[in-house]
Amino acid sequence: MNKISLALLGVVAVASLSYGQNKFSIQDVIERAQQQSPDAKVNETTKKTSYWQYRQFKAGFNPQLILAGNAPTFSQRYQPVTQPDGSIAYRAINQTNPGMSLYLQQPIQWTGGTISAYTTLNYFNDISSNASQWNGTIFNIQLSQPVFAFNPFKWNQKIQPLIFEESKRSFVEQKEAISSDAAGRFFDVLKAQINIQIAKYNLANNDTIYKIEQGRYNIGTTSKDKLLQVELQLLRSRQDVAQANLDFQTFSLYLRTFIGLKDGESFQLILPENVPVFDVSVDDALKFAKQNRKDFIAFERRRLEAARDVAQAKGTRYSSTLNAQFGLNNSALTAPDLYNNPQRQQVVNVGFQIPIFNWGRNYAAMQTAYANKTLNDYLIDQNEIRFDQEIITRVNQFELLWLQIEITKKSDEVAQERYNVAQNRYLIGKIDITNLNIALKEKDEAKRAYVEALRSFWVAYYDLRRLTLYDFSEKRLLYNQND
Repeated sequence: MNKISLALLGVVAVASLSYGQNKFSIQDVIERAQQQSPDAKVNETTKKTSYWQYRQFKAGFNPQLILAGNAPTFSQRYQPVTQPDGSIAYRAINQTNPGMSLYLQQPIQWTGGTISAYTTLNYFNDISSNASQWNGTIFNIQLSQPVFAFNPFKWNQKIQPLIFEESKRSFVEQKEAISSDAAGRFFDVLKAQINIQIAKYNLANNDTIYKIEQGRYNIGTTSKDKLLQVELQLLRSRQDVAQANLDFQTFSLYLRTFIGLKDGESFQLILPENVPVFDVSVDDALKFAKQNRKDFIAFERRRLEAARDVAQAKGTRYSSTLNAQFGLNNSALTAPDLYNNPQRQQVVNVGFQIPIFNWGRNYAAMQTAYANKTLNDYLIDQNEIRFDQEIITRVNQFELLWLQIEITKKSDEVAQERYNVAQNRYLIGKIDITNLNIALKEKDEAKRAYVEALRSFWVAYYDLRRLTLYDFSEKRLLYNQND
């Protein structure tokens, strides 16, 4: 078999893998992952949950109109009744007593109080005596106002919008995290795919070499030792093909499940050699990160929560509440008569609770809140430092990553050319099988190193997008606050 036939065998071995298959780029895989992966569905659901939680919070400051009541209640029993002389007499009771109330409640977010208004209507009918009576509150307005107390409404107005803003930014960050994860899975399959190509190519070559070595052995130009060495190399090639197929099936299953690909749909991945080249500085990366990342919203939110806990500890040292109400009520034999000359109903009281001595409980609660706030401030400062270091490290990697791609690509080309030269020299008997195997090993290692360099770049690229929520390649923001 000549050199042309040997090359054709390698081409057929490589081409057989991709025949009749869909070809996916890394962008195709990432797009599918962002739309169909389980992580994407969880991310989308979390976004919706956060949105409705925030809507629920906002609705809590709106008035509520509540209709309450009970259907006609029928009662027939004996009940003890106190007589004028103090004795007890059991009387038969046979009556019905329906009622209905309409409430309107409105929290006062600036003061932490609640104002409400209601009207009620009750009817009583004694079936035994056929006596009936109406009772109702025509109108009643109430105010319940804590005095010098902790106001949860005020703090929630500051904290809840930050939590909602965090959730929106977290959604975009998770999308980029899915992209980075998809890139890693993409290269797991691609590496296995290339290993199959390498293994099949090597198997075809080693099979040809074995036949050549057999011919040389038959005419006495090579030794039994070299023939056995070539045969062992052929057996290893067959084992490499089997292992490469197993790895490809395993990683393909992981990727197929991740991107929601149908079981019967085959695919082949395209090596993403066209890497974007862009300018990225540490200052720009930090600027976009602090502008867009949820972490810096979280830092502000955590500081507010610590300050809220201190205010709550102070507000619980003593409590005082002002309750006031004014209304009109009446009773009558008929419902329309309730509205004739109703009586005023007024209540005003101030309740208070001041601990005289509680063994330092309130003081301990306040000191705990202060200590937690100090600890929280320290942890936030540390998180900010780590946050900056992570971005600085990632940005500084890119110069090295581009250089690695350039070097490994050139090494791959040189190793392939060296193997071709070694193969030709072996065919004409200028080198032995040992030197050919060394060239073969270097060729395979160079190809895998090039693929690994591409993997490192693409994973780092999408990770930088996650860290800054900015695409330096296309020069665009990945997060829009109005979305």
